[in-house]
Amino acid sequence: MTSKPVAVVTGGAGFIGSHMTDLLLDKGFSVRVIDNMTGGHIKNLAHLSKESALAVEEIDICDLDEKSKIFNNAKYVFHFAGIGDIVPSIEAPIDYMATNVMGTVKVLECARAVNVEKFVYAASSSCYGLADVPTLETHKISPQYPYALSKNLGEQSAFHWHRVYGLPVNSIRIFNAYGPRVRTTGAYGAVFGVFFKQKLAGVPMTVVGDGTQTRDFIYVTDVASGFYGAAGTAHTGEVYNIGAGNPQSVNYLVELLGCDVEYIPKRPGEPDCTFADISKAQTQLSWQPNVSFEDGVAEMLKNIDAWRDAPLWTPDSIAEATDAWFKALS
Repeated sequence: MTSKPVAVVTGGAGFIGSHMTDLLLDKGFSVRVIDNMTGGHIKNLAHLSKESALAVEEIDICDLDEKSKIFNNAKYVFHFAGIGDIVPSIEAPIDYMATNVMGTVKVLECARAVNVEKFVYAASSSCYGLADVPTLETHKISPQYPYALSKNLGEQSAFHWHRVYGLPVNSIRIFNAYGPRVRTTGAYGAVFGVFFKQKLAGVPMTVVGDGTQTRDFIYVTDVASGFYGAAGTAHTGEVYNIGAGNPQSVNYLVELLGCDVEYIPKRPGEPDCTFADISKAQTQLSWQPNVSFEDGVAEMLKNIDAWRDAPLWTPDSIAEATDAWFKALS
């Protein structure tokens, strides 16, 4: 009997990582998840059958070493583990550099030790800063806050390992991912978590600025399929934008959710528009986004009760949570 190919997913109990795990299992892989359960949660994998070819190792990527057996015989490594959010990165930049840069180096060394066929890094479109749109992969890099810097340094590390050690690496710069299992707790930041809890509570949605700002929202299953394409392609040493290529305004999101609005001050360092040029992924990976924004939001609304325990943000609590943001970036 032919054994199943092995894939390692760091951060595999998190938002995007858990959907990547789903896809890989559907594709016939044996999946090994690494997650310290800080940003991820085992409940994100609870829907999977006990017979699934899945192993979960609760460990921090910073504690890995190149002899870790988790990576034995791995064909692909998908690296999602890291710390997200803007505000905490401004308040605790050392933590972000330690996890998102040095943690990435630990995973790179593990992947190098077993000669994986492809290492796919989860980068962030925040590396572009206040970018020209639509944004190409060749756009200048201009991180506006430590989170964006740490993710870009992680990406640079991955490509350094590609150049120096010959590790086959591709990187995906994710735009505004959304969908089921998006984080509901922790630092203020994720718009869907904020809005859905406010809808459940029957209070106005706190829209930053005038709400005309647009974001390139991309449904999470489309993100996972982009990563799978980046692993299977013959291309290596490449960066790919993954977005919908069809920005939507925050006001339109509120319209789809059917709620009242309360506008709060616009934040410094945030772009008026994010808009991925996805032509490279379409051409080289034969990838297309398949879920429309309207269908994606409707799918999330079917499970809105998942946000019932999320924190309820108000204009006052948002102002307090983002005070460091305004002080640092104004």
